[in-house]
Amino acid sequence: MVRTGFGYDVHPLVAGRPLVIGGVSVPSEKGLDGYSDADVLIHAIMDALLGAAGMRDIGFHFPDNDPQFKNFDSKRLLGKCMELIRSRGYELGNVDATVCLQKPAISAHIPEMQKALADTMKVARDQIGIKATTTEHMGFVGRAEGISAYAVALLVTSSS
Repeated sequence: MVRTGFGYDVHPLVAGRPLVIGGVSVPSEKGLDGYSDADVLIHAIMDALLGAAGMRDIGFHFPDNDPQFKNFDSKRLLGKCMELIRSRGYELGNVDATVCLQKPAISAHIPEMQKALADTMKVARDQIGIKATTTEHMGFVGRAEGISAYAVALLVTSSS
């Protein structure tokens, strides 16, 4: 069986927080605000994975009012998410994701992000596709007020 899922996440940019995208610290004057480390890319990927498995969303499994997840490393959440989907008999086919941000440029960090995600998910690096784009200065992303991410995940079962 083959299943697909779609994920989306967005977080505002604020001063005084580190910018973590795809499990990688990216040099920036501002970071993403959120209950955990606000890793917008990992959160979108997790929602895609959970959606493909028919397991609701990240907020259902890791609520933002649970003190154990305050300032939590999203790579750890992603690892727990992979345990959940594997417990249902699914394995990752691939993930394709797009990060939308005006600045900073993250293209040079994408190989490191792919490695961090692949290591966390226990899959091959070529199963993780990451792209980055701007919004040509339009909207909250274009004004550098926040960052959004989209992800699609393909899950397979051993009976596929």
